Amino acid sequence: MKTLDFYEHPHRRFNILTGEWVLVSPHRTKRPWQGKVEKADTAPKPAYDPTCYLCPGNERAGGFQNPTYPDTFVFTNDFAALLEVSSDASFQNGLLKAQGERGICKVVCFSPDHSLTLPQMSPAAIVKVIELWQAQFVELGAIDFINHVQIFENKGDIMGCSNPHPHGQIWAQSTVPQEIMLKTIQQEAYWAKNQRSLLGDYLAQELTEKSRIIQENDHFVALVPFWAIWPYEAMIIPRRQMQNITEMKEIEKAAFAQILKALTIRFDNLFETSFPYSAGIHQAPTDGQAHPEWHWHMSFYPPLLRSATVKKFMVGYELFAEPQRDVTAEYAAEKLRKVAQVHYLEV
Repeated sequence: MKTLDFYEHPHRRFNILTGEWVLVSPHRTKRPWQGKVEKADTAPKPAYDPTCYLCPGNERAGGFQNPTYPDTFVFTNDFAALLEVSSDASFQNGLLKAQGERGICKVVCFSPDHSLTLPQMSPAAIVKVIELWQAQFVELGAIDFINHVQIFENKGDIMGCSNPHPHGQIWAQSTVPQEIMLKTIQQEAYWAKNQRSLLGDYLAQELTEKSRIIQENDHFVALVPFWAIWPYEAMIIPRRQMQNITEMKEIEKAAFAQILKALTIRFDNLFETSFPYSAGIHQAPTDGQAHPEWHWHMSFYPPLLRSATVKKFMVGYELFAEPQRDVTAEYAAEKLRKVAQVHYLEV
């Protein structure tokens, strides 16, 4: 059989940003489902929760008290995974090797309103979040031992989020993490050969083919990447190549807020639930190098597969061989394109 049919034949897709592969098995979507089904949490949240340690004016661990913040609020994580004052010594004993790691972990509250999520916030309020991300990137990236700043959000308790208050995190550390190293290597090699952005050329091809585009505006494009692993994985890519988020102009910040809101509304509307995901912004390391090859982007990894209650897990083959998915990237993009653009709770 010489012709490869993306909708019928098992095949592998190459991730140009990491150099890794994913197995796609589109024919498996026809099999009957007898997996685990859970009830979606539809209980409304209050605008203020006196027991929430992220709400304005409330007390956090260690006796710290939050200010009555009007929009965004950032603080050093009371239970940080990385410590600013820690050993950076190395260890090696035969084949056993370890390296001390220093870092700073921040918590970013998106809004004082406990009941909101990003798709329910106004674009102007999301711009405030973006500006806080920018300020933290500059502040943390300027510290001499910090070589990478990772901005991310875990939304939903099934993604390990311990508090429903709208918030994300920033981890800044002394080494460049593996995922960023892989993306740096791939982008650097393409830049050295072509003197162009790898992601910029990829975006141009996606805009020509259209099948994986979810939404676009004058400055950003939201799409399902060709090599997506998670069922409704998505990526926001700026049309203009920028190494990091601080390079955005005012009009680009507004456009980023608009497409961030639009994409997350589509997520929520897909199964009419507060759509869980892990989202993160990948940008150039803060290691003092120029990194002309880097083109920042934001990725979303949502676990929901068939409904508000059916999740995809990385198990079996995926844990012991390589990632695998049944729903194609093209199918996922089409589903997300077709949903309403007004949040289902506002209809």
